[in-house]
Amino acid sequence: MSTVDASRAYAWSLPNLLTYARIAAVPVVVGCLLTKDIDYRWLALGLYIAAAITDYVDGYLARAWSQQSPLGRMLDPIADKLLVASCLLAFAATGMLQAGTANIGTISFWAAVVILCREILVSGLREFLAELRVSVPVTRVAKWKTAAQLTAVGFLVAGPAGDQIVPFVTEAGHVLLWVAAGLTLYTGYDYFRAGLRSVFTDDPA
Repeated sequence: MSTVDASRAYAWSLPNLLTYARIAAVPVVVGCLLTKDIDYRWLALGLYIAAAITDYVDGYLARAWSQQSPLGRMLDPIADKLLVASCLLAFAATGMLQAGTANIGTISFWAAVVILCREILVSGLREFLAELRVSVPVTRVAKWKTAAQLTAVGFLVAGPAGDQIVPFVTEAGHVLLWVAAGLTLYTGYDYFRAGLRSVFTDDPA
């Protein structure tokens, strides 16, 4: 089966439907965060957790059912980046990244900047490397990076609502965001190094 046929055949498969649902959940989660209402915060957290779970489930099902397709491989990382980036922007808009004990929230703003800049950089590098037909495989550390980002943002989505039940949920989110930023920088360096090798190689393939 060609790549085009595979994408058409599995366009409405369950793994891809889960990915579509994750993308569709993004504006709803952001809308709930922007209201600053505790009840909507719980709704945002529920939707966010469901969306984060589908990040694992859709890939697992696609492999288990042999329903992997170029469409799914393209949309899956896009859905992750949309979810994380949109939430970070919502946090910035509501002042969430300036809140926290001992000004930890204030410096977390720069962790968000690091994450967003890295994602833009890597997207550009992927496009450049694709033109050269150079493939950069997803490493285990890159998967840890995604998991760290999703976990950190999840704590911050819970934020004030979570603090009412378990103390320091927001502060934990800020700390985890910097852990995620560190992994983000490391994996971004890997992509950048691969890009430089391709630029200065006569036969990058």
